[in-house]
Amino acid sequence: MAHTPVNHPARPVYRAIGGLTGLYLVVFGVLGIIASAGNEVLAQDDTRALGQGTNLGFSLISILIGLAVLAGTAIGRNVDVVVNQWLAYLLMVVSLAGLAFIQTEANIFNFSIATVIVLMVLSLVLLMVGMYGKVGTDEEREAFEKARLVL
Repeated sequence: MAHTPVNHPARPVYRAIGGLTGLYLVVFGVLGIIASAGNEVLAQDDTRALGQGTNLGFSLISILIGLAVLAGTAIGRNVDVVVNQWLAYLLMVVSLAGLAFIQTEANIFNFSIATVIVLMVLSLVLLMVGMYGKVGTDEEREAFEKARLVL
């Protein structure tokens, strides 16, 4: 973990960006639920929310992931770092799987190319936020600086 800075000066900004990412996911999920009202949970139709393909199932998952990001951001104390990094990896896997199955019957979340691109960008943002949001003691910061200078 010598490449993950401790007490980065811009960590409040990164934490706010993480919170905004979680808020976006919640808003997208709510709008997706409204747009897909009356459809099947895993419907494969032309339902769109914020220009992205979605269905009721993916909208619910988006709300859950967004709430997890917001909860991690609210808790802080490096919980947000872990939550953001793991959810970033999860979103990357989901977006790549969505890309792989986009033109098949296996597209259970009704993804479009826009959905895949937005999910990949959100995952990269969460990964960046997780990398620069770590807090620690002065000793941990000094140990990071020493390890960084050695490399």
